[in-house]
Amino acid sequence: MCDYNLMSKSLEALLEGENEIIPMLANASALLWQSVDRINWAGFYLIKKGELLLGPFQGKVACVHIQIGKGVCGTAVAQNKIMRISNVHEFAGHIACDSASLSEIVIPLHTKEGKVFGVLDIDSPDLNRFDEYDERGLKEYAEVLEKALGL
Repeated sequence: MCDYNLMSKSLEALLEGENEIIPMLANASALLWQSVDRINWAGFYLIKKGELLLGPFQGKVACVHIQIGKGVCGTAVAQNKIMRISNVHEFAGHIACDSASLSEIVIPLHTKEGKVFGVLDIDSPDLNRFDEYDERGLKEYAEVLEKALGL
């Protein structure tokens, strides 16, 4: 079981004094990759020109463009809410970037003003991988990242 509190504190230390978004997201995805078990993708999509564009990540190659409102990531942005999907094959409109992914959690990322600017996306090859404990821990992790980014 992941110690999300420790992971969030590690992220704070890792990002301290940094102000470049790409290296910050790259290290945040690497920390997720090494800390969270039973995942096959961890990374970010950022809103650019009215769509989600692939950002720093760890894992297999991924979809580069996702329309707002499409798939789990696009739906999380459109609804501005965390999406925790136990079985992605039961999610209408799921975008299968990696056929090995069976469950997914997506956390919207916000500016200081509360506007969504991207998402944290994590996939797993296990059904029902993410529970309420993971959701709370990853939400805290995202909040640390939002604060450090200072957007």
